[in-house]
Amino acid sequence: MQEVFDELRSALHTVWNRRWLALAVAWGVCILGWLAVAFIPNSYESRARIYVELEDVLSEQLEISGDGKQAITKVRQTLVSVVNLERVVRTTKLGEKIATDNEMQSAVASLTENIVVESEQDNLFEITATVGKSNLSDAENAVLAKDVVQSLIDIFRESNIAGNRGDVADTIAFLDEQLEDRKRELEAAEQRRLIFEAKHPDLIGGTGTVTGRLQTMRTEMRGIDADIAAAQSALAAINGQLASTPRSIMTAESGGARGALMAAQSQLAAMRSRGLTDSHPDIQSQRRQIDALREQAANEPAGSSGTPNPAYTSLTSIRAERQANVQALQARKAALQSDISGLIAAQADEPAVAAEANRISRDYEVLKDKYDDLLNDREEMRLRGQVETERSAFQFEVIDPPTAPRNPAAPNRPLLLLGVLIVGLGAGAGVAFVMGQLKSSFTTADKLERTLDLPVIGTISRSMTTAARKHEKLRLKQFVAGVGALGAVCFLLLVVEMVQVGSVA
Repeated sequence: MQEVFDELRSALHTVWNRRWLALAVAWGVCILGWLAVAFIPNSYESRARIYVELEDVLSEQLEISGDGKQAITKVRQTLVSVVNLERVVRTTKLGEKIATDNEMQSAVASLTENIVVESEQDNLFEITATVGKSNLSDAENAVLAKDVVQSLIDIFRESNIAGNRGDVADTIAFLDEQLEDRKRELEAAEQRRLIFEAKHPDLIGGTGTVTGRLQTMRTEMRGIDADIAAAQSALAAINGQLASTPRSIMTAESGGARGALMAAQSQLAAMRSRGLTDSHPDIQSQRRQIDALREQAANEPAGSSGTPNPAYTSLTSIRAERQANVQALQARKAALQSDISGLIAAQADEPAVAAEANRISRDYEVLKDKYDDLLNDREEMRLRGQVETERSAFQFEVIDPPTAPRNPAAPNRPLLLLGVLIVGLGAGAGVAFVMGQLKSSFTTADKLERTLDLPVIGTISRSMTTAARKHEKLRLKQFVAGVGALGAVCFLLLVVEMVQVGSVA
């Protein structure tokens, strides 16, 4: 550790012995460094923050909002494109002295390096432009930085509002042209279809439609068969009920032997209800009359007397209705069988005609579907254009507008001035140390002993006269004054820099 301190003390002594050389080198380095710093142009940075509203209630309700985030990302990526930067150069002071394409490319390349577009959030952007032209004053550089950012904001607005509306108008015009073409093709296909259907009405719609009609008819046929079976079953049931129901019913007022028999039986029952017994003469007379009438009724033809049975009449009308239903279902079944046979025969006898019907129908349906899709797209784009014309769904707001900066963003001149001072002092000390090392001298007795590996008995101190001491003090004061002057020049440069920065308009 002691050796380290000895080396340090030796180095300091070497530098001190050559302090005038160190001071001269320091002055030279500082003067050159400060001149270099003075020639570095100030760069001024202008910033602006913009906010873009992506959500729009009306557009979302109409389902025409589109992908706003993707549009903003695209604009952010293309904002610093060559075309846009050329517009910035032409609309600002950067393009005043540009006359050739090479100069324009050079200006665009320089501008590309000095413009930054950052996304703080999904819909919040910050645009930064840095300008430092050596041929312009500080005030002009500050204003130019502001103009560059403002030009970029204008381009951003045009790209998202005016550009979108122009795209909608171009799209509508293109869709109108496509609709006219599809309309002519659809009308021609419809004419071919009408002519074919007039010649072959059985194959209207193509073979696919015929197959569907056959399938529908067969399904209907199965339903009619089931209905016929049910109707026949109901008819058989009503016939059974009708067979067991008499045509007429007997009452006391019906007349004939059966009517007189029923009247005599009623009288006999009335007598017995009054308490007359079988031995009573009236009861016996009445019984003899009943026996005679019973013989007459047995010999009387059936249905020759009596009242028509209403139940039999009702069942007869029901049977007639069900018979008519069965006949109607059978007639419908026969008609369906005839239609099915005709369609099958048409398919089997004219396969080329059936294929033509299928092709015409398919072409017509394809053209019609395409026409409907284009029509829906055209109406949607027209509605979107009206919404964007009346009220833009793309809400654009400048939160922090660009301003002309008052302080330069680069370089940090005070720090550079101090750095040059430190480098100059270091360079002077370094040169003095190197010059001391080049000469074969020893600053301390310990260094001499270590170098020669011989014992050093003692050292002789330097003896100075009074005049030499005065001269040495004068030289020391001059050295301190030189160092102080170097620091004062640095301080003065810092003050000048502060004044210049504060005077930028």
